[in-house]
Amino acid sequence: MDQQSELKGIIDHFLFQNNENGYAVLSLQLNDETKIVARGYLPNIQAGQEVVLQGTWTVHPKFGKQFEAKQCIAQIPTSIVGLKKYLGSGLIKGIGPAYAEKLVGYFGADVLEIIDKSPNRLNEVPGIGPKRVEQITHAWKDQREISNIMVYLQDKGISSAYAAKIYKSYGQNSIAVLKENPYRLADDIWGIGFKMADQIAQAIGIPRDSLKRVKAGLLFAISTHVGQGHLYVELQELKEQTTTLLELEQSHLEPLLKTAFHDLYNEDKIKLISTNNLHYITLTHYYFAEKGTAQKIQKLLTQPGIASIDSNEVYQSLRAPSNPHDITLNEEQQRGILACLQNKITIITGGPGTGKTTLIKKLLGILDDHKLSYRLAAPTGRAAKRITEGTGRFALTIHRLLEFEVASRGFSRNEQNALQLDFLIIDEASMIDIFLAHAILKAMPFSGHLILIGDIDQLPSVGAGNFLNDIIASQKVTTIRLKEIFRQAQDSLIIVNAHRVNQGEFPVSSLPDSKKDFVFIKEDNPEMIQQHLDELLLKRVPRMGISSEDTMILVPMNRGIVGTQNINIHLQKLLNNNADQNKHISHGIYRFTVGDRIMQIRNNYDKAVFNGDTGIIDDINISDKIVFVRYYERIIEYEFGELDELVLAYAISIHKSQGSEYPAVIIPIFMQHFTLLQRNLIYTALTRAKKLCIIIGQTRALAMAIKNNKIYTRTPFLPQFLPTDLQCR
Repeated sequence: MDQQSELKGIIDHFLFQNNENGYAVLSLQLNDETKIVARGYLPNIQAGQEVVLQGTWTVHPKFGKQFEAKQCIAQIPTSIVGLKKYLGSGLIKGIGPAYAEKLVGYFGADVLEIIDKSPNRLNEVPGIGPKRVEQITHAWKDQREISNIMVYLQDKGISSAYAAKIYKSYGQNSIAVLKENPYRLADDIWGIGFKMADQIAQAIGIPRDSLKRVKAGLLFAISTHVGQGHLYVELQELKEQTTTLLELEQSHLEPLLKTAFHDLYNEDKIKLISTNNLHYITLTHYYFAEKGTAQKIQKLLTQPGIASIDSNEVYQSLRAPSNPHDITLNEEQQRGILACLQNKITIITGGPGTGKTTLIKKLLGILDDHKLSYRLAAPTGRAAKRITEGTGRFALTIHRLLEFEVASRGFSRNEQNALQLDFLIIDEASMIDIFLAHAILKAMPFSGHLILIGDIDQLPSVGAGNFLNDIIASQKVTTIRLKEIFRQAQDSLIIVNAHRVNQGEFPVSSLPDSKKDFVFIKEDNPEMIQQHLDELLLKRVPRMGISSEDTMILVPMNRGIVGTQNINIHLQKLLNNNADQNKHISHGIYRFTVGDRIMQIRNNYDKAVFNGDTGIIDDINISDKIVFVRYYERIIEYEFGELDELVLAYAISIHKSQGSEYPAVIIPIFMQHFTLLQRNLIYTALTRAKKLCIIIGQTRALAMAIKNNKIYTRTPFLPQFLPTDLQCR
């Protein structure tokens, strides 16, 4: 069956289609009675199109005889049946199967020429109004431009999935931009990295040793380092990474690197810091974010605080409350309250059950008594909701507090438009990266007090830097550590075990008079995880009064048998099996359906949705090619080409769970996770559980993680940017 054959037919429907790499399995109508199954990498084709396939016949061990296509020549459909399928496939936004039927029924075989050359005639079709006509006209024009980009990219060996993104960024200038400087793609378009941009560059003839390529490689290497949480990369390490990336001989690359560094510095795209005979490189805006953060901290610390509060009076009231119903604080909490009132910036840190929320509530009562203004905020919506529930006062996300503006992709609150408040209290401050920290500090009035509350033993922020730990390390900001576990918290095995793990001890499954809110299920076979999850989510957890919707699976990594991707695909079938199967869209490894839990995995400033935000798919409009996602009170629209920003979120990584709490969490821990197994990972996962925590896995893997207290250090300069003697400023 190896003989080359050629088949001509109409694509009836797709059995499988991967939008990212163009691989498809389809049903091909050869004539009125014969259909065959064909497969191959067949990008930029739609149902209803007439195609000529060249390839060989094969026999699939499970599905039988199939045609393995090596080449596909697509033609515009001419038959009525083909036109209906083509237009109804979702190719053109605004036309689904129903409108395709109307349009082809009215215009017949001339429908595509009418859409292309006389779109105003679409108004003649009953049931198609002016708004729909305008939508179809724009979509047809866009699709034609995208098709041109697809053809251009296919010739360069790049998947057609990126064509729509490129067109959205550059419009009709897309091909001109690609020809002039394809390396722009890596900076401008999320999901397109240096390797892909470089592939296009090589295909259009840019030399491998061109200065343009070397400069792009350097910038990409720095950005990659920042993606791992660092702010700077050591010069020699950067050279080695760039050499590996560009695959050029060191001797040939060295003079090019020297010129590239010189040019990038003169163009103000990079900054250099030298210390202890080492040189560190960063991008300019990273440098100014950290430098600006340090400068504002310095200025705040030199400004006078609120003079209307008598600290001695407050101290006496804390030591001897006049009302027996008042909240009683321990000495650590009392010192924390006084520190917040006396210092312009204060950090309150402590583990679960140490009374951070109680301290906030008491502080807010004092501020209310003295008629002082304050705002409460947190990095995520879930964390803000927790503050509101814990204190009874309204809290909001930092982005909403600072009034994020989509048009400018910045905050309207800044030095020229500072927040109007006496105290700003931010919870889950360990999640704040250096860029958000800079924005917060820019918006702080010089008269205000900033209070940062967080658990420094958790994982550091997903973004760059380690802001909370860095300013503690600087020893310039007053820091109060809450260590005493309150008696009412000591009967929770979740809290007890969180502190045990933090001290390097293995968790316990029972203690006298303790709640049964922690379970360790020993399992040495990773392939049994799905069976365990089925039992837990459908039977055991509901028997404890917690629904599967209130249970989150927290996993160390994304790939592998016990990774979020594999678990999500399984749990989608288990927990969302009643979804409307007519409303679905496949993208990458996932098939999204109405009712699915999803997570945003990048900051999208146009939509004001950020990395780690979770929501529910509310609806899918096949004809308009839009997915509607509900994030709390907001509905956000995603075009099908934007779905690589979403993943299923029945299971999420432990890193992405920061700032959230769930009634129940299930944490699989196996040796296949060994590269990420460390103490603060387990501690963070444990402290996400409110009522029930279940760990499933190998004793050896859990013990290895708890023993590994080697913190993955990042490279910031914030502590060094703060002066050693504040009095000398």
